[in-house]
Amino acid sequence: MDVLYLIEQETKRRGYSPRTAETYCGCVRKFMRWVRKEPRKVTRRDIQGYIDRLVSRNAAGSTVNVYVNALRFLMEEILGKRILLRIRYSKVPKRLPAVLSKDEVKRLIAAVENPRHRLMIELMYSAGLRLNELTHLRAKDILIDDKVGWVRRGKGGKDRMFIIADKIKERLKEHISAGRLCGDSWVFPGRKGRPLSIRVPQEIVKSAAKRAGLGREVHCHTLRHSFATHLIEDGNNIMSVQHLLGHSDIDTTMVYIHVARPRMIDAKSPYDSFS
Repeated sequence: MDVLYLIEQETKRRGYSPRTAETYCGCVRKFMRWVRKEPRKVTRRDIQGYIDRLVSRNAAGSTVNVYVNALRFLMEEILGKRILLRIRYSKVPKRLPAVLSKDEVKRLIAAVENPRHRLMIELMYSAGLRLNELTHLRAKDILIDDKVGWVRRGKGGKDRMFIIADKIKERLKEHISAGRLCGDSWVFPGRKGRPLSIRVPQEIVKSAAKRAGLGREVHCHTLRHSFATHLIEDGNNIMSVQHLLGHSDIDTTMVYIHVARPRMIDAKSPYDSFS
């Protein structure tokens, strides 16, 4: 019984994102190597034991929760075992996202020497794109004259509009024209007609952060966090930021208010009025 194939098919049938399908398959693959049983012989106790093992190895709460979801999907949706998994979700610490200042973003981008790579990173920051959204952009979804683009089937399978910055508009247009990109062509093609590997922008950002002397680890998602925070600092309302980020719940967007620099707050402490 090829449970990985069945997971791929079932997640596709339900409209789950390819990222979710890949994640579930990865979790189940590791579990099956550990349990060493035929899928039909897997029990609730096996799953509980594996989750306990992850916890004992200090796996992050978010990681444990992903495994719980993937193994629950395996048992209930693929194997049809309607058993109650008495596994509590692991509490995930609420940490504020790490962000770069505008000056740090400028230094990071300036440290990217390859023009194509620089455009890639500029677009990711200036539009607040997730890494997977950047690598899966198609030419037909870039509307240069309207200065907007569309993410198709992003996180949660949703479409959303993003803005194209004036600073990169012409260069993005030249990039698409020079590469004769149109229709379903990837904006940043990979090898053999495939989307660009996510490792490429990851390595670009990592290397640029070192050359820029930022003194800390910077990831692609740090640029998205920075984009959201800078929007708030510039006075944009929280609803607009929510739509640009594609958040279903505004509480997810509200975290950036706590990260934004104090200058965005017009109110003064009453203590300053004391004579």
